[in-house]
Amino acid sequence: MAIETVSIVGVGLIGGSFGLALRAAGFTGRIIGVSSPRTIEAALRRGAIDKGGPLEEAIPESDLVYLAQPISRILEVLPEVSRLARAGALVTDAGSTKREILERAGGCFAEGPFFVGGHPMAGKEQRGVERAEADLFAAATYVLCPLGSDLPVTPIVDEFVSWIGKIGAHVVLLPAEVHDKVVSWTSHLPQLLSTTLAASVGKQVAGEDLLRVAGPGLRDMTRLAESPYEMWKDILATNRGAVEQALDRYIADLQALRSDLGSDEVEQKFRSAGQVRLALTTKP
Repeated sequence: MAIETVSIVGVGLIGGSFGLALRAAGFTGRIIGVSSPRTIEAALRRGAIDKGGPLEEAIPESDLVYLAQPISRILEVLPEVSRLARAGALVTDAGSTKREILERAGGCFAEGPFFVGGHPMAGKEQRGVERAEADLFAAATYVLCPLGSDLPVTPIVDEFVSWIGKIGAHVVLLPAEVHDKVVSWTSHLPQLLSTTLAASVGKQVAGEDLLRVAGPGLRDMTRLAESPYEMWKDILATNRGAVEQALDRYIADLQALRSDLGSDEVEQKFRSAGQVRLALTTKP
């Protein structure tokens, strides 16, 4: 089975960008959007989809089903999607946490359509299809989490992986539990630190005039603070244990830094931190 029809369920920033990226990469099949009427209208204007439709009509027509909703909605629709999807189709998601999604999918996709969990490590502080970009996934890591120890051996999964490469991303395979632990440090902790820093500064340096006494460092550090809570509510709820562990360790590191102020240990921290930053900003 070749991928000729794609359904994107949740045509927001990620779903809309996936549709735009497919088109830019040369996909010539149909792209159906499943979202609210307002979002479908905006997605049609952007060219992210060809038409809109309800779930019960779009899924049976599709070779690839791309679930790009909030995590709670993905968990809700998985049983219905597994029932509606035809045998041989591939269902994947773009949720930011994977353990609960894989657990739910494992009970729904034992037979019939294939399921592979996914998480493109790309995004913005803002949401909505109006912010979607065809190059959002360029040079991004795209994590895939199979239900078993490896991806299903089938042409449709191979073709999906090929399209991930065509839209500019590179695949990393991880078990769901490993993924969630890693992103608690690389994604969720940075968001919470940025949010807390902005809130703390706002309390201590009140008023717009005083906030002008700040350089680009504070603006860089608080960029993620623009993210709305609605984007993060499900993420924090489904990865709370790992996030709490990351926060505990980071708080301990901050306390150690306070104790080490004025010592050579702080210089070593600066050197180590600089190496991590260089690794993050150096293209592979």
